[in-house]
Amino acid sequence: MTSKAGKVYIVTGGGTGIGRATVLQLVSEGASVTVVGRRLEPLDSVVTEAASSGGDVLAVQGDVRDPATAHTAVERTLERFGGIDGLVSSAAGNFVSPAEKLSDNGWKAVVDIVLNGTWYFVSAVARELIRTERPGAIVSIVATYAWTGHPGTVHSAAAKAGVVTMTRTLAAEWARYGIRVNCLAPGPTETEGAGAALWATQGQRESVLASVPMRRFASPEEIADLASLMLSDRTSYVTGEVLTADGGQSLGRQIYGEAVAPSAGRAGSRDA
Repeated sequence: MTSKAGKVYIVTGGGTGIGRATVLQLVSEGASVTVVGRRLEPLDSVVTEAASSGGDVLAVQGDVRDPATAHTAVERTLERFGGIDGLVSSAAGNFVSPAEKLSDNGWKAVVDIVLNGTWYFVSAVARELIRTERPGAIVSIVATYAWTGHPGTVHSAAAKAGVVTMTRTLAAEWARYGIRVNCLAPGPTETEGAGAALWATQGQRESVLASVPMRRFASPEEIADLASLMLSDRTSYVTGEVLTADGGQSLGRQIYGEAVAPSAGRAGSRDA
């Protein structure tokens, strides 16, 4: 485990799912964290859990669609911890809808959360890093359909594609300040939000699993571990990249030849 003692990070969407796991991972490595989310109860819960192991987490309730939330989070982080070393932009909104049935409000809501919300926080954090001449690292959570496309997710795919291109542009622009900007693209992950939005029935769940060569969902904790790695000095020469962790899902299903069934004994295994 890489020590992050003395480091300070902001994590959006940190009350649940991958964001929550990321907060707890960073705290376990010694970092202090500001967690941002819309609902107070999940924020209080992650603050309490972190405190039980000696972690220092500040909760900021707000909507990432409002740029004032990003400025407030930065200001309160500086007041509480005295500086900022980076950001994990994990706030997301998604649901499945055929494009021809997608409402204008549905499109706007997802794009505002995923693309605009990411920009508000990335820019606010980077400006503070530049102002203080402090190197830092930024990681945004995206999805592989940002570049492959996927029916039913035109709003989310377009927004996440924007985040990927934004990330690559900013990586080139801000490298001179010592700021690294990368993306992390998880595959299907076992979270309540994803389960409700993307595989609401047992049949849909089985269909998703069948699309993953490793035949299992990711855990939030293993994605959080990768986010932490991308913030660390172990990846100090990596910027403008997208790390894909999807169990091979984006490689596609088998089309030619005889199908090979996964080994039942290894389908759910992973390294500890």
